[in-house]
Amino acid sequence: MIATVYPSTIRGSIQVPVSKSAMQRALAAALIRKGRTVLYNPGHAADDLAALACIRSLGATVDVFADRFEILSHGVCPTGDVLDCGESGLSIRMFTSLAALSDQPIRIVGKGSLLTRPMRFFEEVLPLLQVRIQLNDGRLPIMLQGPMIPRNITVDGSLSSQFLTGLLMAYTAAGAGGVTIEVNELKSRPYIDLTLDILKRFGLPLPENDGYQRFHFRQREALFSAQEIQYTVEGDWSGASFWFAAGSDTGTIELTGLDATSTQADRAISSVVSHQRNKTAADNDLYLIREGRSGAFEFDATDCPDLFPPLVALAAHIKGESVIYGTDRLRHKESDRAIVLQREFGKLGLPIELDGNAMRVVGGAGLQGGVVHATGDHRIAMSLAIAALRANGPVVIEEAESVRKSYPDFWDDLRSVGASVSLSE
Repeated sequence: MIATVYPSTIRGSIQVPVSKSAMQRALAAALIRKGRTVLYNPGHAADDLAALACIRSLGATVDVFADRFEILSHGVCPTGDVLDCGESGLSIRMFTSLAALSDQPIRIVGKGSLLTRPMRFFEEVLPLLQVRIQLNDGRLPIMLQGPMIPRNITVDGSLSSQFLTGLLMAYTAAGAGGVTIEVNELKSRPYIDLTLDILKRFGLPLPENDGYQRFHFRQREALFSAQEIQYTVEGDWSGASFWFAAGSDTGTIELTGLDATSTQADRAISSVVSHQRNKTAADNDLYLIREGRSGAFEFDATDCPDLFPPLVALAAHIKGESVIYGTDRLRHKESDRAIVLQREFGKLGLPIELDGNAMRVVGGAGLQGGVVHATGDHRIAMSLAIAALRANGPVVIEEAESVRKSYPDFWDDLRSVGASVSLSE
């Protein structure tokens, strides 16, 4: 699909999409909990649906309604020998470890960018836990057979915290006791906070967190509870970050559905963008973002690398050099995002320099219209669209359908606040 975005001033209100980070973790927690869960405000992005398919493949029964999912689980009990994670990086890293709890041989597959992402973590770690595993030169597909036996291990946390999330959930599901996972160079600590928070909300036993370097499982605990768990999935700070950038650059945007106390890493966008927050209800916050930021900024995105695309869109229209640190976290996303951001924004006349672990964006000179390519990356597509609102001519974005991965309603929402957008196949 091709999206053509014309220079526009935007104004209006947006109900932010559901957090796929929270949604997928909640589905995994419902699977391992052994009992009945009602999940309110469920997401429908491609990654959410991939995670839903995964828990069904691993034995959960799910009834889908417009406003909720009703889930019944007896733990990990695979219904077949294939686990398809779609194109979801979190799902592959989380459900591979959970699938390893079973003694049934399972083939784990995916598609798109997932086929090129490195998976050697599993090849290095799971055999230490008595899991038989075979990969395709460190990549998909994965063949494995458990059952996993939790033991004291040391893992590398520098590539992605999602691998650790999967292990923490698998150890919890296995009833681990008296064992410790030690972690070297953990990145994206807020995402581990989100994992632990969801385990807690589902009544599951938590490991002791010793400075994010050691996670100790003290004693075995039962996972079954006759009590029904009800959980409402919170709004997505990752999706909201594009509206923070858009409102600051291009107009006035009111956002609803965000939790101001969320453990989501991308909540850090609110510290970069000027905003005014008003409490509107006991469980909801309203954010009002107005045009007017004038100064270049520096920001360390090491723990929240998904903020790079909206921050580049923001910096494009700010006079001066803005610096974003943490580019080494961008190599194994849906694209090599540092290179793609530099290339595609360069087509619109924005100078971006990659300097070691830093990205330097020299903005304020204005963007020109042109043809750009999202490279199958949902966040690249959205960042180009937001930046295009203040270009001097229309911006044509190829592979615009990639937003379905995390924010399928993005183009409708962009139009709803006054942007001029045309879509074509």
